[in-house]
This record gives sequence, structure tokens and C-alpha cells, in this order.
Amino acid sequence: MRFLALRYFNEVAKLGSIRKAADRLHVAPSAVSRQIAQLEHELDAVLFERSKMGVQLTSAGEVLARQSNRIFRDLERARTEIDDLRGLRRGEVSLWVIEGLVSGLLPDLLAEFHHRYPQVSFRIQTGSTDRIIEALLEDEADIGITFNAPRRPEIEVIAEHVEPISCLVAPTHVFADRTELNLDDICTQTIALPEHSFGLRQVFERAVAKRQRSPQVLVTTNSLELTKRMAATGQVLAFMPALTVIAELHSGGLRAIPVADPAFEAARSSISVHRDRPLPHAAQEFLKTLVNAIRGLSPKATGR
Repeated sequence: MRFLALRYFNEVAKLGSIRKAADRLHVAPSAVSRQIAQLEHELDAVLFERSKMGVQLTSAGEVLARQSNRIFRDLERARTEIDDLRGLRRGEVSLWVIEGLVSGLLPDLLAEFHHRYPQVSFRIQTGSTDRIIEALLEDEADIGITFNAPRRPEIEVIAEHVEPISCLVAPTHVFADRTELNLDDICTQTIALPEHSFGLRQVFERAVAKRQRSPQVLVTTNSLELTKRMAATGQVLAFMPALTVIAELHSGGLRAIPVADPAFEAARSSISVHRDRPLPHAAQEFLKTLVNAIRGLSPKATGR
């Protein structure tokens, strides 16, 4: 199996399009198609299903994609270790995070780290807690930041920050002047929630099930940003830790009201890595930055 064909296959698998992969690789689409056809001939298996919308992996393609991702991640680690031998700080950090941190804590940390290590780049993906755990398990991520993730023996939690989930309301909402809400209050209003794979949604559903309440869910989405913006209209309630809506709270666009429920009060953000997989040097350094930031948030932060 030739390296060039595997590289072309890997790009198509990630992008779902031969044309997009060709643009990324700076080659003609016909060159990508030819390499994939040769790879399929060598493996005696169809790797992609073609359609007008692009390409999708077959079952055989999914197997090869998982393995090829590991190969290219291992090659990147090897390059990083060789750079370390030269005394360089070059490398790439693969970070998967819950969406709220992208506009909250993360930008300042990235800017600070870039100032110290300008040759280190980042590959950052947002996703649900379940998807982030999967990325750590599948070696897609060096570091994952999750929200209320279930404990897994393969995943090591490096640091945690206990951050209660608040109810987000617009200044014009009937609840805007409340200092606290309970689930009875919340279930009288329409609500915007993330999908069931999000740790935040799982906390909410366990709490209402325990109290046998029936919430009025108007919107279910994979975008926390959308739930936040829906709350800002004044028509619905949304839920997030206050840490993720710092800018909106400062500008007065939203108000964060505590929810009087043990499950909401004990919610936590976790910085995690795969227990049995050593981190590249650049990721190790950024992990230290993350842990220090979490510890500096409040006395409720813990970490090793």
C-alpha cells in the first residue's frame, strides 16, 4: 500500500469530497480519483460510495479511515519528537472542546500560548461530550474538554472545574429579576436545549425525570450558540455554565440565574487525555496552560 494513495484517501475521507481533497492537496481531482481507484484495486474493496453530493465511506472505507488516521497521527508525533531533539517547540495540538469554551475561556489561552510558542499550531474541533470522548478513544484528539462526562477507565481526567449550570434569560424575560429558579418554574416556559449527546442535556433530562416534570422543549440543536441566541430573544430559556457566556453577561444581553437543583449545582468541566497514550511535547505544554487556567478560575477547580 503506497503512502501517497493512503494520504489522498485520508483527505477524501475527512472532507467527504474528492474535489475538496484535491484543493487541499494542490493536485487535480483526477489524480486523487486515480490514487483511490488504485487503492481499491489493491485492497479488492470499494472504499467510497459516490453520489452527486460527494462521497461517503463504505464499511471497508471506515476500517481503513480509522487505521490511516492513526498512521498520520503517529507520523506527526514522530516529527514532533524529532523537533524536540533539535530543541525546537514546533508541533500541532489536536484539541476537542465543548462549544461554549470557543468564545469563552479558550481564545485568550491560545493567544497567550502562541506568544510563547509561535511555531506551535492548533487543530480545534467542537463537539458534544460523547463525541469528544470518542475522539480521545479513537486517537483523533490529544486533549479533550468535556462537560459532565461519564467516567471511563481509558480516559484520565487531568483537571476539573465545578461550574453550576445557570438558566439563561434575556433582560426582558419575566424571570430576569429572579435570583434563583427551580424546575417547576423552568417547566412553565419554552426551552431551547442541545442534543442528547451533550452532557448539559443529560444533566437536564436526569433532573426533570427525577422530579417527574414535563419540560416544553421548543428547540433541540447541536449548536450551543443557537440555544444562547434563542434565549437572547426573550422567548425561551437556555442553559449553560456562566463561564461560557462571559461576554453576553458583561454586555447585558443575557442574565444567568442559578437553578436550585443538586444536579445543576454539581456540573463540571473536565480536561482529559487518553490514559495510555503519551502526548506530543507541544500538547504536554498546552495541557499545563489549560490546567493552570482551570485552577485559576475558582477554589472549586481540582487537578493534578
